[in-house]
Amino acid sequence: MINADPKRGIFHLTCEEFSYILQIKDGRLLQLYFGAPIADADLSYLLPCFASGSSFNQPVHHLPLELPTLGSGWYGEPALGAIGSDGNNVTELRYQDYKILPHKEDLPGLPSLSQPPTAMRGQNETKDDGTLQILLKDELTGLAAVLSYSIVSGTLARSMELINTSDAPIKLTHMASATLTLPLLPPAGSGDSDYSLIHLQGNWARERRVVRTPLGRAETKIESQRGASGHEENPFLALAAPGADENSGDIYALSLIYSGSFQASAQVRDFDNVYLSIGLNPLTHNWLLESGEHFVCPEAVLVYANRGLNQMSHLFHRIYRDHLCRSKWAGMERPVLINNWEATYFDINEEKVMALAKTAAKIGVELLVMDDGWFGNRFDDHRSLGDWYENPIKLPHGLAGLAKKVNQAGLKFGLWVEPEMISPDSDLYRAHPDWCLHAPGRTRTEGRNQLILDLSREDVQDFIIHTMKHILNSANIAYIKWDMNRNMTESFSALQTPERQMETQHRYMLGLYRVLDEVTSAFPDVLFESCSGGGGRFDAGMLYYMPQTWTSDDTDAVERLKIQYGTSLVYPASAMGAHVSASPNHQVGRKTDISMRADVAIGGNFGFELDLDKLSREDLAAARDYVAKVKKLRHLTSQGTFSRLLSPFDAPNYRAANYVAWQFADQQDLLLCIYRVLSEPNPFIHRVRLTDLDPNALYQADETDPSLPACFKGRTFTGAALMQVGVPMIFKGQQDFCSQLILFHRVKEK
Repeated sequence: MINADPKRGIFHLTCEEFSYILQIKDGRLLQLYFGAPIADADLSYLLPCFASGSSFNQPVHHLPLELPTLGSGWYGEPALGAIGSDGNNVTELRYQDYKILPHKEDLPGLPSLSQPPTAMRGQNETKDDGTLQILLKDELTGLAAVLSYSIVSGTLARSMELINTSDAPIKLTHMASATLTLPLLPPAGSGDSDYSLIHLQGNWARERRVVRTPLGRAETKIESQRGASGHEENPFLALAAPGADENSGDIYALSLIYSGSFQASAQVRDFDNVYLSIGLNPLTHNWLLESGEHFVCPEAVLVYANRGLNQMSHLFHRIYRDHLCRSKWAGMERPVLINNWEATYFDINEEKVMALAKTAAKIGVELLVMDDGWFGNRFDDHRSLGDWYENPIKLPHGLAGLAKKVNQAGLKFGLWVEPEMISPDSDLYRAHPDWCLHAPGRTRTEGRNQLILDLSREDVQDFIIHTMKHILNSANIAYIKWDMNRNMTESFSALQTPERQMETQHRYMLGLYRVLDEVTSAFPDVLFESCSGGGGRFDAGMLYYMPQTWTSDDTDAVERLKIQYGTSLVYPASAMGAHVSASPNHQVGRKTDISMRADVAIGGNFGFELDLDKLSREDLAAARDYVAKVKKLRHLTSQGTFSRLLSPFDAPNYRAANYVAWQFADQQDLLLCIYRVLSEPNPFIHRVRLTDLDPNALYQADETDPSLPACFKGRTFTGAALMQVGVPMIFKGQQDFCSQLILFHRVKEK
């Protein structure tokens, strides 16, 4: 519900999950509340709390500004910075007007939340309460800002459009999509804030580790300058109140629907409030806004949860699965696939692909994906990116002939591509050396022996669109893995004028989004998966076009426990690609049983990343059984509610870190997934308590599973018992790297 009281200057957005209250004071838009829903919209009695302070702080410095700007007395991180035609950066925005649109509108050229795609409507569709738009304007410079707010399935979508109403150009230097100003907890007088800051940190092959640190009094910034959201940080930031954990306590979170360089910050300010912001990175983005032009910032999603991190995640999962992913696959079960990469690497040909396909078909695999090495002169990673034609030695019958043979073997056919890249040793580079990102006179820095095509250019965008449409029309291709294996350096364009060169990174993202929009729209039946050296671009912007992402190049089961656990803070399991790979693992050399590897992979979109013909007879039989199990469970793992139970990151003692657990649940089924990393001598039987169940419902373990521990057979449990007493963690044998999956069915009361 959106309530506006223009006479008192009060705007109240509220739903079952939160209230968000804004108020006008002296023409400035103030953010007075974000938290649990309240009926009171008039919080003007709080205004005297914001004292003016000393002469060293200007009046605006202490205010909870909804859109703090540079140059007029705000000394923190600004949400908006602009340099006018007179050369100064003073910006003073004042309230002008508001309106309520009947429906939430898409952002031009950018991914954003919306109603679910047609295939998912009915069950998941929610009422659209419209969009509140508030107009602010700087009368001197003519810069106007339209702030948009939409309630989407228990979350708040926030975006900003900037308009130059003057006759002179304005240079935008800071463009944050959302800010939050929160009072310190506990109340004043009881000490410093006990808030903790949560973000997802990592690197290649160890993405999205959960980092939780005391907020303290310093300013914390997480960012990417890489032209991609990146392996190192994710465009997400959360603030947890004292004592908050997975199932209790207040959580305030921001997530950015964007795939490029970003910045998020948190600061405890000198007037005892916490200031959060998220948006484009000012180190890599500015924009020259000519007279009459508009600039639209990426959309941010704000979440408030008063029942801990699991509730926060449930809200993010629901909106990103049901209101962001526009692919028809968002609401569908994904095929079990096999990818040849770790089986063959570049040493690929039709014969090897078909051998893999025939064995895969025997164990029930549904889709074969041919990875890197099929095109141009691509025998290693030093050449041929950009030359997207079949290598006649490797594929004598072309993509069409190979796809036909794979289909005849009983599998669908998928393909790896990396369309955003170009090799210096390629026909494309020799024909168009200026098509890559570069700075004149500077070395063209290579990463993985490749350069990045300049997608800020329309001719380059058109080339990629034409190329991808040609490939997809040339054969019966059911799946595309879209990779991107390096980050930006010299991110400048041969076509941009000097004053616009710092626009290149954002123009690149707009170009990429245009390419993805045209290609995915033209082939709606194709399942697209994004990838960037694994999880280097695992963000909500990519999920808009591609409903799943290759979670990490690290396929080790133990490492994947951390990676998938951390990823789940923001993104649903239906977005995570998870494969069973070889043992010893190719990234860390660890030896693990196939049951452990498969039980971890069931936590995402299940597949294989190995040579099936090198498995033992016993492991191949186990792989076949797991494919059958996945087909039985994937309705639950793709669309059920995912909750975390035991964390690999929270380690108050050795045993706590040694066990990981999560669950999937819907109205009928419940899947409990438990993992033990290292064996213990003379072990105590630990218990794990489940969460978010109906306490009065009855659940019975699936006795058709031969691995079900004897103590569960013939037993029925109440939801209350599973949540309060818990389930004993029983593993077969004394060995490292064990797992146990228990499927419960909800049964009718007798």
